[in-house]
Amino acid sequence: MHFDLTDLTLFRHTLECGNITAGARRSHLSLPAASARIRAMEASLGIALLERNRRGVQATPAGQALLQHARLIGQQVERLQFDLAQYAQGQHGQVRLLCNTAALTEYLPELLAGYLSAHPAVSVDVQELPSLRIVQSVTQGMADLGIISSAAPSEHLQVRPFRDDPLVLVMPANHALATHPAPSFVDSLAHGYVGLGADSALALHLEEQALRMGRRMQVRVRAEGFDGVIRMVAGGAGVGVVPLASVRRWEGVLGLRWVALEEDWARRRLQLCARDFAALPGYAAALVEWLEPGSS
Repeated sequence: MHFDLTDLTLFRHTLECGNITAGARRSHLSLPAASARIRAMEASLGIALLERNRRGVQATPAGQALLQHARLIGQQVERLQFDLAQYAQGQHGQVRLLCNTAALTEYLPELLAGYLSAHPAVSVDVQELPSLRIVQSVTQGMADLGIISSAAPSEHLQVRPFRDDPLVLVMPANHALATHPAPSFVDSLAHGYVGLGADSALALHLEEQALRMGRRMQVRVRAEGFDGVIRMVAGGAGVGVVPLASVRRWEGVLGLRWVALEEDWARRRLQLCARDFAALPGYAAALVEWLEPGSS
């Protein structure tokens, strides 16, 4: 099997465009050269990668498997090019960190600021994703580190503790649920919600939990960040679910009541994860040490 990056890029472009002519044009190749490359790929494997018809081409099962690898390799090459460009500009390292909503808003701003101040030649590329997506991305090598909920399956990764991060139900002090001794998440679904942005990791997680119970959240309004959710809840817009750490900042300031949620998924801990902590480059290992409890 002898493929180069041009072969893989052409194959990906061909399937994304639906025909070899458009794939060749997108790959900056002539049609005869593109056709010859694809035939050579099939010959080297001894199997068909494309099914050709009047409408264009489709991937065979083997071609679909190759397409998945071609996309992954393409993403890794883009990352390589970006990272090397950063080195050319005088940077000595970049850490790619994926995290959930709570980690990004409640814990990381000060931690990352301190780390970057102590390591001026390093940058950190941070992206918010749901925990399951983080596990998948770190497993596939698309990120160096992740911060995930302990509820997410992570048996293929190494994990270390980051922070305890229980979720609580918040409501106005005069809300109907405020008289309930221990309202549950399912109890709250009968009431209007103040939610985070629809694409935030926690919003997606809560909506998934409601669907598992055969219910839907009644989101009346969405706010940017936990502080926005809490202030709107205190103003009477509805109830919300936020990390306990975010509520602590507003205790005694706003007219709120909060109760701990007893569901297993709400009594969560946040964990650092990596494919192999020992294999991380020095600047990424230094970030792990900086993020671990009691280290910074």
